[in-house]
Amino acid sequence: MAGRGCFVADMRLPGLREIAFVRSQAAHGRIRAISVPETDREAVWTAERLAPFAEPLTATSTLEGFREAPLPNLALGKVRYVGEPVALAIADSRAEAEDVAGRIRVDLEALPAVVGFDAALAPGAPRVHEDWPDNVFATTSGEVGDVDAAAREAAVAITREYTMNRQAVVPLETRGVIAHYNRSADELVVWSSTQTPHMIRDMIALQLGMQARRVRVIAPDMGGGFGSKCSVYPEEIALAAIATQVDHPVRWVEDRWEAQVASTQARDHRHRITAYAAADGTLLGVDADIVVNSGAYSVHPWTATMDATMASAMIPGPYRLPNYRFRTRSLASNKTPSGPYRGVARPSAAFSIERTIDELAHALGMEPYEMRVKNMVRSEDMPFTSVANKVYDSGDYPEAVRRATALIGHDTWRARQQALPTTARRRIGVGYASFTEQTAHGCIEWAARGLAVTIGTEGARLAMDATGSFVLSVGIKSHGQGLETTLSQVVSETFDVEPDRVTVLHGDTALTPRGDGTFASRSMVMSGGATHRAAQALAEKVLRIGAVLLDEPVEDLTLSDHAVVGKKGSVGYARLAKEFLFTPDHVPGVEAGLEVTCHYRPDVQTGAFTYATQAAVVEVDLDTGYVRLLDYAVVEDCGTVVNPLIVDGQILGGIAQGIGNALLEEIVHDADGQPKATSFLDYLLPGATEVPRIRIEHMSTPSPHTTFGVKGAGEGGAIPPPAAIANAIRDALREFGTEVNETPMTPERVWTALQASRPAAEAGAIQEAVR
Repeated sequence: MAGRGCFVADMRLPGLREIAFVRSQAAHGRIRAISVPETDREAVWTAERLAPFAEPLTATSTLEGFREAPLPNLALGKVRYVGEPVALAIADSRAEAEDVAGRIRVDLEALPAVVGFDAALAPGAPRVHEDWPDNVFATTSGEVGDVDAAAREAAVAITREYTMNRQAVVPLETRGVIAHYNRSADELVVWSSTQTPHMIRDMIALQLGMQARRVRVIAPDMGGGFGSKCSVYPEEIALAAIATQVDHPVRWVEDRWEAQVASTQARDHRHRITAYAAADGTLLGVDADIVVNSGAYSVHPWTATMDATMASAMIPGPYRLPNYRFRTRSLASNKTPSGPYRGVARPSAAFSIERTIDELAHALGMEPYEMRVKNMVRSEDMPFTSVANKVYDSGDYPEAVRRATALIGHDTWRARQQALPTTARRRIGVGYASFTEQTAHGCIEWAARGLAVTIGTEGARLAMDATGSFVLSVGIKSHGQGLETTLSQVVSETFDVEPDRVTVLHGDTALTPRGDGTFASRSMVMSGGATHRAAQALAEKVLRIGAVLLDEPVEDLTLSDHAVVGKKGSVGYARLAKEFLFTPDHVPGVEAGLEVTCHYRPDVQTGAFTYATQAAVVEVDLDTGYVRLLDYAVVEDCGTVVNPLIVDGQILGGIAQGIGNALLEEIVHDADGQPKATSFLDYLLPGATEVPRIRIEHMSTPSPHTTFGVKGAGEGGAIPPPAAIANAIRDALREFGTEVNETPMTPERVWTALQASRPAAEAGAIQEAVR
């Protein structure tokens, strides 16, 4: 806001030179030759030149039958998606580097592209990876209970197919990397706009064959990430390797076209759901077939199966579902590799189960919110192990639904619906969507999903300096969500000082204890837990120092108002720290040092489950299919709220992204695999006119598994909007039998679905009115 941030693009290093990549313009092709003018040879790097200095990265999985696909740093032999890096050019400026890149000629033999779900699965389809028998990274399946028995008992059964199309992630700041080999320190320094600096450091060291002690990664200020910056990318490995071979720093900053084709993408799910219910609305069973288009390669460490395994676990949602069967297939295609994006598969899972709940309710003549309440896990059931083996720790799921109906004014909107004349050209609908979100997953969760790299700890180092102020160093990375504020609050409350007396350091592997990074709604749970442990340990030591200086028993002392306070007197932190650090002989019996490092891992590693119900009111134009949001409300529970303003900001931002998912955002590919939405002229994002006023109500059920009872809050806002809006559209058009089960729900899709569902005479009347 004040313009004082320093991003990768802002940095100035002596001798810094710029890089431009040559990227594939074809989705699938064999590289026959790469021609470089003689005068440019020193400035150009290809796969052959880079190979001796860096290995390609292979994401591995423990899932049975998982197929690996090494991700090249620069394409070798083949290209497999538009945007894949083929070569790079170095020059004094980005413009000059692009001129050099423009003189490189890549001779490609075009190959048939595999683009969509059906194309990837078709018998005899071209193979993205020629040594595979088909285009499937991995298949998983399972059944709990007896779905066939549920089908026999059911009074109603429905089958629906739901599609959530591919999206870009679109952080405000694109990716950027600077690499410099500091020969005087024998240290490779890499500045990267990354959510996971320690992981990047370790993987650079491994891929370059260096000792990790000689690699330092710094993540400076960041303009968002949303998951697209928590994978290891070829550009980071390539620049790091090249920096060790040249005598100057090198930088690459992604332009927006590159961001749309080369940064990991998301969603691209197709789910076929069959659900069974009793006559009274009891949910009996669900059968799910889940297909995810994962793109050309697996990214480290998440792999191509990340979305599919998460979707299968989350489709049961907040419901007491006794019988569940699933199959997942993660497909390889000639699209950009998929990676994490806010919510990771849960928007698709919520879209499928929440649309299905509505359809069952319609079939049974029930209000959809009543069916939700009837089937949800109840507060007295907690902790509850779901049919997908997820341990829901705490909460009152039905109460969130009841409060959401009141917050949105359900009965008022129903009355407005009924008051509309049948000749009105617009219809109003109310829709709900509920979800559970596993946050702060422990190691056992990542292992269960097949990750070879399990994640579940965070470190924090807290020091009091000679003036009595504090420096907190943490392994997580803030990329705009205010973690500096919330973590400083933990220290400030322990020591009873203002948060601005605490400096929070993050994003530099040389200055911070090892941490896994910021993703999966884990930062406040994990890093907050580590910070609390460090603060408690340092506070204990400060009290012991105070006991010596005040000559009072430590049990009689408290920390209050910047001081250790006893019955006889007090000693301020500034005097205490100066006395202890400058004249330690004045404080006998207390070991040296005023800093503590702690690592945190929850004793229960099944995660803390945030949940919410969101409600949307829409107006649908029958003549155009245009959907306008009239009202939006959310009732959420993320456990203990540390900073309400930051939590509300996370929810509002997530809902805005969810609205984009629901109504606007889609990367369309043609039959040759060419992406058709590579700029903001083609790729539509929500703005102020698309996001209505959003009302938020909080419930607070602390998690029994975490410090302070906190649960993650970073992703929940983005999960249910597509389902809530789709259900509202369905509600608005229920008289016509119209369903829209594919995102984004554009005017064209809504209008087409309306025409397909209405009687021919009605459709003709609408067309005549339009003319």
